[in-house]
Amino acid sequence: MARIPDAVQTLLASFSEDFAPSVWQRFLSLLTAAVMVRGKRTVWRLIRWSGDRSSGHFSSYHRVFSHRRWSSLSLAKRLAVAVVERFASEGVLELAGDDTVSQHRGEHVYGKGCHRDAVRSSHQHLVHRWGHKWVVLALRVQVTGATRTWALPLLVALYRTKKESLKAGVIHKTPPQLMRGLLAIWLRWFPQRKTVFAGDGGFASHELAAFASRHSNRLTLVSKFPPDAVLHDPPPHRKPGQNGRPRVVGTRLPSPRDVVASHKHGKRLTVKWYGGGTRRIEVITGTGHWYRQGQGLVPLRWIHVRDLTGSHRDEYFFSTAVRMSVKRIVEAFVGRWDIEVTFEEMREHLGLETTRGRCRNTVLRVEPCLFCLYTLVVYWFDHLPRSNRETIHVDWAGKTSITFSDALTSVRYNAWDDYLFPHPMPRNSVEKLTARRKKAILNALALPA
Repeated sequence: MARIPDAVQTLLASFSEDFAPSVWQRFLSLLTAAVMVRGKRTVWRLIRWSGDRSSGHFSSYHRVFSHRRWSSLSLAKRLAVAVVERFASEGVLELAGDDTVSQHRGEHVYGKGCHRDAVRSSHQHLVHRWGHKWVVLALRVQVTGATRTWALPLLVALYRTKKESLKAGVIHKTPPQLMRGLLAIWLRWFPQRKTVFAGDGGFASHELAAFASRHSNRLTLVSKFPPDAVLHDPPPHRKPGQNGRPRVVGTRLPSPRDVVASHKHGKRLTVKWYGGGTRRIEVITGTGHWYRQGQGLVPLRWIHVRDLTGSHRDEYFFSTAVRMSVKRIVEAFVGRWDIEVTFEEMREHLGLETTRGRCRNTVLRVEPCLFCLYTLVVYWFDHLPRSNRETIHVDWAGKTSITFSDALTSVRYNAWDDYLFPHPMPRNSVEKLTARRKKAILNALALPA
């Protein structure tokens, strides 16, 4: 449809290697429509948007997801390699992980279950939704023109309830176990890079911490920490000639809650905070080995954070890197909020909850493709000319930097501009349009609904 940047063309050309030629043409048509269309992202609506560029029976487009043979994991790897090379070619890779529920109406939908909706729930009010629960691993990157980092989804897994797992004949896995699998894939893809993963309290499991500890030279876990956690010293060395079973743990240490209660004051720091600002905090920290019966010891550093500037509740965090600085731990966890912003922007601009797939393959492919579409749009946007990347298209009071809505609008704006007003333009009635009217036409096509 448009003269897209060379780097994006190269990436799409690598995608085509995983498809049969006829399937790739249909997939590319759906991909183009998913970027350009506004509103729902059902397959039928994408076909209608494509118009006379579509070829073949409409059911062949549905079968791209339900029947055709291609690997979404292979596409994710190609996209991840391109994104890391573009945005994080050096230094430590910053990952954020979380789960989100996408509502899906109707019966007989594969993998559908009743899940707690973290967005609408509070400490006093619990809300459940019927739909799919997705566990998402995203890379935090700095995009030109943005004041905060963005979380770009790259790996996605579907969480199934115990009932659905039994029905599907698969082993039931909790969200932390699914995230452990996604992290294992990531470490295999980037064996030479060090990674810091930040997850909320749902991923503060001893099992995931033990996984990070086993790969401590490459992976660090940062998350919330239970204040009453059982901590120990490492077991003492066995003396020569000592008989009996070796000790599993050493001396029991006070819990973080007890340590905090015994300290009146802590160390004061200024750290980056939610929303791109800074906060003055007071911290108390300690080290120990987290113990769970039958699961061994995990060395870690825990911290207690008290907000001195605002009214944020006191929190306990931990890191599996004992030597990690307190400030680095707090800022890594606070940066995890970027993925929450990503989920909201996907619902608002990419139709995350508007798909209507029901069978197994369609469910496991369509919405993960939407997650990676978010990343592809940002990658595309970052390769646009500088003047296009600095324009704030969607404005509101107090807004000073670009957001995803601006990135998506810029991609659409440039695509429509190349398609409707090619340069140099042929001699026709389009030449009579003023620059103001051209801009009005492009804004009507490109701006969010």
